[in-house]
Amino acid sequence: MINEQIRDKEVRLIGPKGEQLGIMSAKEAMFKAQDAGLDLVKVAPMAKPPVCKIIDYGKYKYEMARKEKEAKKKQKTIDIKEVRLSPNIEANDIKTKATAARKFITKGDKVKVTLRFRGREIAHMHASKHVLEDFAELLSDVAVVERGMKVEGRSMTMFLAEKR
Repeated sequence: MINEQIRDKEVRLIGPKGEQLGIMSAKEAMFKAQDAGLDLVKVAPMAKPPVCKIIDYGKYKYEMARKEKEAKKKQKTIDIKEVRLSPNIEANDIKTKATAARKFITKGDKVKVTLRFRGREIAHMHASKHVLEDFAELLSDVAVVERGMKVEGRSMTMFLAEKR
């Protein structure tokens, strides 16, 4: 809220240089802001009484937008990468897939390991659990199992995340 939008009876006023000007009526604060040639901006509406500051509103808005943009730059988004395996995969193929998953994990992403069953392979689902266990063991130095094995339709999934 700025200038005439402020309808409170009393406000705590902070001057343009950051000094405390005390508690006064909103009208009085508005006149002080006009004398300084600046805007009266409510910076802490939930405080008792609300805190208002005499500042240049355009500059204030710009600073807030810049701080927000800077905070967004520092955020790290975590993607979920998927590695698909089959129950009758060879040992060298598992190592190749594990190398790819290792790259994803070291970059900070999570890895969803999917063991897909086709045709009659689904009848021997319990015998194929060792494939996911071996895969997790190959990556045990950099990753930890975040969510264990779970059967979803014709596939079994497991999530790996970076060790802390």
